[in-house]
Amino acid sequence: MALKRTGYPDKILNAFKQVSIVVLLGARQVGKSSIMEGFSQDKQVLTLYGQDPETAQLFEKLSQLEKYLQVYLDPQLKGYLLVDEFQYIPGVSTMLKLLTDKHRDLKILCSGSSALDILQQVEESLAGRVRTLEVLSLSFSEYLFFNDPKLAALYETFDMDTGSSPLTAPIEALFSEYLVYGGLPRAALAADREEKIQILDDIYQTYLLKDIRNYISQGDIVGFNKMLRLISAQIGNLLNVNEVSIASGLPRKTCEEYLYILEQMGIIKLLEPYFVNKRKAIGKMKKIYFCDLGLRNMLEKNFNDIEYRPDRGALFENYAMLELWRNRGPAGELQFYRTSDGAEVDFVLNRLSKKTAVECKFSAFPKPVSLAAFNHFCDDEAIVNRFILNRTLNTIHREARFLPGFLADRI
Repeated sequence: MALKRTGYPDKILNAFKQVSIVVLLGARQVGKSSIMEGFSQDKQVLTLYGQDPETAQLFEKLSQLEKYLQVYLDPQLKGYLLVDEFQYIPGVSTMLKLLTDKHRDLKILCSGSSALDILQQVEESLAGRVRTLEVLSLSFSEYLFFNDPKLAALYETFDMDTGSSPLTAPIEALFSEYLVYGGLPRAALAADREEKIQILDDIYQTYLLKDIRNYISQGDIVGFNKMLRLISAQIGNLLNVNEVSIASGLPRKTCEEYLYILEQMGIIKLLEPYFVNKRKAIGKMKKIYFCDLGLRNMLEKNFNDIEYRPDRGALFENYAMLELWRNRGPAGELQFYRTSDGAEVDFVLNRLSKKTAVECKFSAFPKPVSLAAFNHFCDDEAIVNRFILNRTLNTIHREARFLPGFLADRI
């Protein structure tokens, strides 16, 4: 089945209207290479692979790279050069700068898996010439397409007023599956449960651990693995780095460094708090989430059905975070609100033009309920857009929209 990643081709083309270089940045195995392949259709392109030693040799001299492109791409160096995993090429950013400065009709699309290496190159050599586009694992709508294109087409017809019904039942079943196995493309395409788990284990062992160990001390591996398991159990909660440090046996500063690495490699996301009253809001700690639910559940060694899991609420909230993050828009911020006396709102989405508050409740409400702290916060902040994501209920109650979780991307 062809890999369909909604929105990315348009984002890439729009970026090329402003800059000459676009970088797809995301964790291993999220589908960056396939996005590049899809983009290259019906275009004049040449694809090079950064991990190929011959590619690195081409980039040693501008003159030989130009001659190669004249032969294999276009004599006038017009078209698109695609470089997969470009961070493996020594001095690549300088060469890309020289190429695009000299050949204005050449557009370069790159992919990379480690923001730690890439962002430094971008900042130093390509400032003003490049746009980075984050690539996450499959959204729920993409997961539907991978499993059943007809169901995905049906899903696209749903609007904000769609409620749970026999028509939505097969989509809700796949939604429950998505909360367990996540959206890494290879796992999404797998035929059965055992194959999905095996693929997730392969990705965890072969890519995640291998890549990250390039950035951690050999003597910290045991502590780092403990830290991974500790944070996987804390999704949707405030992350207390001191507690993680004590439990893992790693110094606090080391834990902070490794958390930063995990975030830059697209494994976790840490959300900042939203401040209303700085004396009451918890300002120092962030909330932690994983960028893929399947990878998180691999760390937990738990692939039980969502109905029988004590962490189902946390998985549901993590899913909502990913959908809101994808759709936050340019310069948009996603935060949370929580005070020391216990008042909280799961997400505050600021799209510059408007703010949206979202609360997550993995419950099948038979009728609406009032959430006093949620409503009080929205009233104080004059937030009109209020959503309570839940399992099945779709209605409006006291200015808040109860919305089924499988429609989170409509927010």
